Amino acid sequence: MTTELPTNIRDYLEQLRRALAGADPALMQDALYDAEEYLRSELAENLDKSEAEVIAAVASSYGAPEEVADIYRDTEVRVQTALRAPPPRPRKSLAGRFFGIAADPRAYAALFYMVLALATGVFYFTWVAVGISLSAGFAALIIGIPFLILFLGSIRMLSLLEGRIVEVMLGERMPRRPLYGNRGRPLMQRIKDMFLDPRTWSTVLYFLAMLPLGIVYFTLAASLVVVSVSLVLAPLAMLPGVHVNLWMFGMDVPAQAPWILPVLSVVGVLLLFATLHLARGVGRLHGQLAKHLLVKSAQYV
Repeated sequence: MTTELPTNIRDYLEQLRRALAGADPALMQDALYDAEEYLRSELAENLDKSEAEVIAAVASSYGAPEEVADIYRDTEVRVQTALRAPPPRPRKSLAGRFFGIAADPRAYAALFYMVLALATGVFYFTWVAVGISLSAGFAALIIGIPFLILFLGSIRMLSLLEGRIVEVMLGERMPRRPLYGNRGRPLMQRIKDMFLDPRTWSTVLYFLAMLPLGIVYFTLAASLVVVSVSLVLAPLAMLPGVHVNLWMFGMDVPAQAPWILPVLSVVGVLLLFATLHLARGVGRLHGQLAKHLLVKSAQYV
């Protein structure tokens, strides 16, 4: 089925959006932004031509919307295949799958994200809390609306930063370009769209939620790693001149039951591998949360 060639940027982008239906929302956002950027640069360089003439010329160089959509889909597959770490060798046994997590780099990246989430969560929460407070305080002043617009714009930029962190560490495809905003619309209409866009407020919600999530992630990661490593090193208490305070069930284990120390070391190893599994699971869930709140509600209709 051949679609009639669009005669203006808005129709071109709409056809491209429809051609990308079903694609990853982050891919769609990048493709729309790139296409609009290219089309507007072509218009600026060909002021002597009409918009329809420029669009017709672009269709032969940049490509028609359907062709551009196919190119983005194919390129995305190749890029993701090249960037994705080789999957660990599949293991059939339960023990193989359990201990095989040690060969999965995504588990370590997710564990690091859980630790980092405390710092990013504090920053995001503080930024939003201060921004909302100042916006409310300035509401009665002439600078109130401009300040709120700038604050919401900064939220969108921070969402790109968080998206890059999520994609690099958790492996979830996130946007690499700002949100497509149809810059051909009047400024006031674009500002209105930003206020009415559910993605704006879902991003605010995400940043507020990052503080409690960051606390939980950091506590889990730090506690489990410290406990695991401590248990793994427990047999060191049996060495001459080494004294470790390790009490269990009301007894000093190194002094009264040193035979338990190797058992505790084995438990520590198992707990360490279980921590990696937990981190990978948390990473997958958080990646989906970030995708839902930072991207999916941002699709233009």
